[in-house]
Amino acid sequence: MIAYEFYSVDDEEEFHLLGVLPERRKDPLRITQESILNWGKLTVGENVDLSSFYFIQVEV
Repeated sequence: MIAYEFYSVDDEEEFHLLGVLPERRKDPLRITQESILNWGKLTVGENVDLSSFYFIQVEV
């Protein structure tokens, strides 16, 4: 199963795990970097600074 770990980086360059979301979409053509980031923003909130917000894909 594929999941995404969402992180933010603070001013002291420390990484903070914001959450983990499993991939549930069946159609791989719908999975884009932009759609994953939008999905993450919905989960952690709109007030996250996008320049310090990123994700990694993991196998669970």
